[in-house]
Amino acid sequence: MPPALFISDLHLAPQRPELIEAFHALARGRARGAAALYVIGDLFDAWLGDDQVKEPLAAGVAAALAGLAASGTSVYLQRGNRDFLLGERFAKAAGATLLADAVVHDLHGTPTLIMHGDQLCTDDIGYQRFRSYWQDPVHRSRLLAMPYFARRGVAALFRAGSRHATASKPEQIMDVNADAVAAALREHRVARLIHGHTHRPARHDLTVDGRACERFVLADWYKTGSYLEVAKDSVTSRPV
Repeated sequence: MPPALFISDLHLAPQRPELIEAFHALARGRARGAAALYVIGDLFDAWLGDDQVKEPLAAGVAAALAGLAASGTSVYLQRGNRDFLLGERFAKAAGATLLADAVVHDLHGTPTLIMHGDQLCTDDIGYQRFRSYWQDPVHRSRLLAMPYFARRGVAALFRAGSRHATASKPEQIMDVNADAVAAALREHRVARLIHGHTHRPARHDLTVDGRACERFVLADWYKTGSYLEVAKDSVTSRPV
């Protein structure tokens, strides 16, 4: 069976044309023939609602994913902290399945927990309050009811606030919490976790309740594109 590919934290924006091209190269290249492409959060640097799909960048990304899906590769999307307003309209345009914030999929016989990863950063109390607020459907609906130009302004405020907050936070609280990771593996009864968000690509071995487990962290795309290839007998990070 072909491998599944995972990408996260692309933060695609018009200001990064080389990374947009890297995404399209993946969609028309290596991802063709894969069993699935999982985009597990922060595909876009900002997502203001699914009416954004009318913009050239978003329309091109949706078309590329739809073409990939039409070729036979399953496409899955998860929301990240930058594109938490991603919805079914975009997923439909992309020929993709929109996943819940935490799902377990069987990958070549190994049940694997898949999530963006921000929910694991429980030491960052300020961010978790922000996340909890926007998880509320009422707050999301109110934001989406605003005119598109107004949401642009809100997104700019979010980004400015995030940059300021990140600059003043200790590095360790922006990484995942070990107890939160163990709790997630325990709750979902799996021994493998794949996530993004922290921009700290690595493979971690850990033990949960006496059971050997592994955690894979995806790389961001700020400088170069990459993907995690999950095959039957290997898990490998590869450049686009």
